[in-house]
Amino acid sequence: MAKKQDPATGTRASMIDSTVALVRERGVAGTSFADVLAHSGAPRGSIYHHFPGGKGQLVEDATRSAADTLGRGVRRILDADDTVGALRALVALWRRGLEKSDYRAGCPMAAAALGTEDGARVVAAAAFDEWRDVIADKLRAEGAPADRAASVAALVLASLEGALMLSQARRSPEPLDTALTELEVVCTSVVG
Repeated sequence: MAKKQDPATGTRASMIDSTVALVRERGVAGTSFADVLAHSGAPRGSIYHHFPGGKGQLVEDATRSAADTLGRGVRRILDADDTVGALRALVALWRRGLEKSDYRAGCPMAAAALGTEDGARVVAAAAFDEWRDVIADKLRAEGAPADRAASVAALVLASLEGALMLSQARRSPEPLDTALTELEVVCTSVVG
C-alpha cells in the first residue's frame, strides 16, 4: 500500500522512511526496490536518481536515518528518568511497537546488522556503540564505577535487543518483560 508523499520532505526522504519501515518487518534481504517504490509511492526513476549507489546506498542511508532518530529517542528517555525508569520506558515503547505491528516490526539496527549491506552494518555498529555509551554515561552519573558502567551498559543493550527479537519470534512481550526484570536488578546493584 503506497503512502502519500509529503511534499515538505520529498521523494528521497519518503523512500528512506519506507525502507526503514520495510526493513524493520522484512529485513534487508526481504526488502526490494519494488517494495520501497510501492510503499513510498515514488516514481520508478527515483531509485537511481536519489540513490546512484543502488540498494546498498539506500539501505545505508535508511539505517543512518533510523540510527539518528532512535539515538535521539534513547537520549531523551535516559535524560528524563533514572536508568531503571528509562529502561522501563524503553521496554514499554518497544512493547507498543511490537503489538501495533502484530510482532512484525523489530529494531532496524538489528535488521541492518544482520543484513547483507556492509555500509548499513557499519552504521548499525556505530549506533549500538553510541547507545551503549549513552547508557554507560547514565550509569556513571548515578554512581556506577566506570568499568562496571561500561560492561553493564553492554549487557543492557545486548539483553534488550535479544529480548526484542525473542518477543518477535514468540509473538509475546514476555522475553522483554523478563529481560527488564533482570536488568532492573543489575542496574540497581551497580549504582548502589
